[in-house]
Amino acid sequence: MKKTKVGIVGCGMISDTYFKASQKFRMIEVVACSDIIPERAQAKTELYGVPNMSNDELFAMPEIEIVLNLTPPQVHSKIAMDTLNAGKNAYSEKPFGVDADDAAKVIALGQSKGLRVGCAPDTFLGGGQQTARKILDDGWIGKPLSGTAIVMGRGPEKWPQAPFFYDYGAGPMLDLGPYYMTALVNLLGPAKSVTAVTTRGSDFRTIGDKVAEQYQDMVQPFGQYPVTVTTHLTGVVEFQCGAVITVIASFDVYKHGHRPIEIYGSEGSMQVPDPNTFGGPVTVCRKGDKEWHDVPLTHTYTDNSRSIGAADMAIALRNNRPHRVNGSLANHVLDIMLSFDKSSKAGCKVELSTTCERPKPLPLGLEVGELDD
Repeated sequence: MKKTKVGIVGCGMISDTYFKASQKFRMIEVVACSDIIPERAQAKTELYGVPNMSNDELFAMPEIEIVLNLTPPQVHSKIAMDTLNAGKNAYSEKPFGVDADDAAKVIALGQSKGLRVGCAPDTFLGGGQQTARKILDDGWIGKPLSGTAIVMGRGPEKWPQAPFFYDYGAGPMLDLGPYYMTALVNLLGPAKSVTAVTTRGSDFRTIGDKVAEQYQDMVQPFGQYPVTVTTHLTGVVEFQCGAVITVIASFDVYKHGHRPIEIYGSEGSMQVPDPNTFGGPVTVCRKGDKEWHDVPLTHTYTDNSRSIGAADMAIALRNNRPHRVNGSLANHVLDIMLSFDKSSKAGCKVELSTTCERPKPLPLGLEVGELDD
């Protein structure tokens, strides 16, 4: 298969993962990179041999068909719009955006130009999540009725880049929620409503002994930085299939003992692995069982395979089929996440204004590096 040429915009923390993982997929090739800080892009050139340049130069390269947007969330929508206006297909890191109106404009522009829009996370294509999907689709636990999705901790409060994670565009929901909400939509289909209460545990956090350069005018080592977002969000997501899932996303918890995701059905229960990973374990307890039982993983891609979504987009372009990690899915996930604070502020249930198709599962028997046609 002819390789689809890919350009990367944004050479920060997550970019190494994409540079490395993309090498396992024979259908894509990263051929250029850029960053607002030229030194960061130059560092990737030295590591991976990929030429670096300005954004405008990258957008002007005729051979590039897909742009991977790995910039900060606050500019995801802008870079996606720039990508589409340059005639390229746009694939962003999560979240799809931080503003519902801006995200909707990206979807509309992609449709008007006949270009593809996609957005991470693509971890739901990993072996663990695909195994859980097959268990549900094969009826092992009957009709899904309810469940839990819980991601809690203190967050990266000591990291050199910590202020970013506690500011507008981040927080536990927009930072980690995309993995959980996307996994749930993959398992259960689109959601219908959100009812939530959200809080902020403290107005300030304390950084560690190192401070990233961009925050050195804000905070000194071991100093305090402001928290501007809600850091504990709890609520119920009602899905169109009828299942109701209790969700907690928090940066205000020191320790807990909950599994990432559990689904409770009419014929049994299932524990789903961390959706921020590609592997297992997947366990079930069916009607009549007394204990949980591990289920062998049925699908490939159990190690870090970020960029599999872009690879799927590349094949979809060649074969004129829908791509799985698409903009409608990402926009619906964003709608779910933003509705937590919206519901809390309004003090009532929020009916979602978006929907999407449930992504098609991956087939069995794939070799590493290949996807279905």
